[in-house]
Amino acid sequence: MPANILLVEDEPAIQELIAFNLTQAGHHVMRADSAESAQNIVRNALPDLILLDWMLPGMTGIELAKKLRAEERTKTIPLIMLTARSDEQDKITGLDTGADDYITKPFSPRELQARIKAVLRRRAPQVTDDLVEVQGLKLDPTTHRVTGNGEHIDLGPTEFRLLHYFMTHPERVHSRAQLLDQVWGDHVFVEERTVDVHIRRLRSALEATNFDRLIQTVRGTGYRLSAQ
Repeated sequence: MPANILLVEDEPAIQELIAFNLTQAGHHVMRADSAESAQNIVRNALPDLILLDWMLPGMTGIELAKKLRAEERTKTIPLIMLTARSDEQDKITGLDTGADDYITKPFSPRELQARIKAVLRRRAPQVTDDLVEVQGLKLDPTTHRVTGNGEHIDLGPTEFRLLHYFMTHPERVHSRAQLLDQVWGDHVFVEERTVDVHIRRLRSALEATNFDRLIQTVRGTGYRLSAQ
């Protein structure tokens, strides 16, 4: 599934090459050549993943990673460090800042794609194209189909994204604000009660196959998908 990737790289040739390969793979790429410009982009919209060069003009990639991990709004964004520094201590430093992976230059486009897919599968499974299943309820992001015990379930686009997020984050309680950020998108100005409307629509669509029972209301907190 296409991901919104922020590429922070100050070398024009390297930035162009990486961006080209990511675009060819179907991803949407936002570019920044400094930590400051990257921060401006993140203020407007959260990416699904950040590729961050260590050596940047002004604020280094390590310093930016620390800032991102220290802020509530950005601390969970998947982050891969890109660097020519291959010493073990440098890798430890990069990972200690909160990076999810560390790739040393030069690297092949195939290696980068594999690393990105692995990090997204681990940290942001809702933006991968992996089929997910919970007790006979199946959702396929590639074909955009949902079935319950083999029976087709018709969902609108928002309900599909909502169910996909729930199914890739089972047993966790999500507040309305969290669901708005993750399903509707960061900085989208929608009333929190809109979530309730789409939860009702989702439950209604799942009712015929008896899977509406999976979508649970947690009083005073939000919603969760639970098979228990």
